[in-house]
Amino acid sequence: MLKKDAADMSTPRGFRDVLPTEALEREGLARAVSSVMSAWGYGPVETPVVELDSTVAAGLRAPGSARSFRLIDSDGKLLCLRPDMTMPIARLVATRLAGDPGPHRLRYAADVFREKPSLGGQSREFTQSGLELIGVGGACGDAEVVAVLVESLLAAGLDEFVVTMGTVAVLTGLIRAAKMPGDWSGDVLAAAHDRNLVALDALAGRPDVPAEVGAGLRAVPRIRGGRRAIDEARALVSSLGVGEALDQLEETWGLLESAGVSDYVSVDLGVMRSFGYYTGMVLEVYVAGLGLPLGGGGRYDSLLGEFGCEMPAAGFALSVERLHVALAQQDANSGEVLVDAVVGGAATEAFSAARRLRDAGRSVVIVSDTADAEILEQACRWGAEPLRAEAGSTVSLADPLPGRGEAGTDARR
Repeated sequence: MLKKDAADMSTPRGFRDVLPTEALEREGLARAVSSVMSAWGYGPVETPVVELDSTVAAGLRAPGSARSFRLIDSDGKLLCLRPDMTMPIARLVATRLAGDPGPHRLRYAADVFREKPSLGGQSREFTQSGLELIGVGGACGDAEVVAVLVESLLAAGLDEFVVTMGTVAVLTGLIRAAKMPGDWSGDVLAAAHDRNLVALDALAGRPDVPAEVGAGLRAVPRIRGGRRAIDEARALVSSLGVGEALDQLEETWGLLESAGVSDYVSVDLGVMRSFGYYTGMVLEVYVAGLGLPLGGGGRYDSLLGEFGCEMPAAGFALSVERLHVALAQQDANSGEVLVDAVVGGAATEAFSAARRLRDAGRSVVIVSDTADAEILEQACRWGAEPLRAEAGSTVSLADPLPGRGEAGTDARR
């Protein structure tokens, strides 16, 4: 058999292997985030990695939406790898939980897949940790989602971040108020999704666009801040039928103040998410030094209606990979340890000592029938405490590594 060239064994573009240390840290991040969601009453769900293409089609209607990987199965069905988890969970609730009035609080940690251009350099597979709150509408539902998001980021160890919060209802309200013919509405949405303010200004400045609508389209996407930002937007566009959306955003802000998380949130009325199912609040999470959002989400009250189940809903998803990078940039230690101790010595004593240590909650690697130098070398490799097993006890061969407990040299256990 001919040996394969190394290039033939590389992973496809946008996919990569994850080695034990990084995988352990990412596992710890997902666990920290999930623990917060659990504390708020969210239960885990799992869905298939593939869905019928028609299931996810509703989420891919907006300009800038993610492109999915498609395939045809042996039955001739057009399938796709899930590009996010919101669509599959909406399908799950509408079908498997159809007889349950809810509300449903569901969380997940799962891989998703999105096709990206070759020159983009972005991952095409990544892990999301998130939740969906289905059956709770209005400001209370919005505030709960944002509060869990902030607490999840803090639990993961992130110190500096901002959750930007806006609402697509203002933009869609302005488009309705304009009553413009042709492709103008779609062009405005496309420019907003791309955050192309130059194009948006040009569309707003067309002579046939009502003056108040044009002024709102130019100004609103640039409004940022706290509660005063909502007042600023209201002064500009409240007469155009978007007052209710701004009222709900303001009520949400007040609840976030009550929850003690508003310091981590900023109103940004230029936020637009790429999926086309959002109807109200939209969210994105940013940290300094990372050009892409850590995650996002929002309210999608019309989505379950696509599956014949009318229910309000909102949620968010975090990229575990980007969160991992952000923590490294902020020098935050995940605290995850792969191996606590390396135990050597005669095989019988080593296996017996390792069992006692594991019973005590420690992770142990055995290097039996080796010299002390080999035990030390392996312990250095793992960043673990080196121990030699003797009858009924273990002996530490070196001072403990920083942060690994208070076991002293030659301490017997």
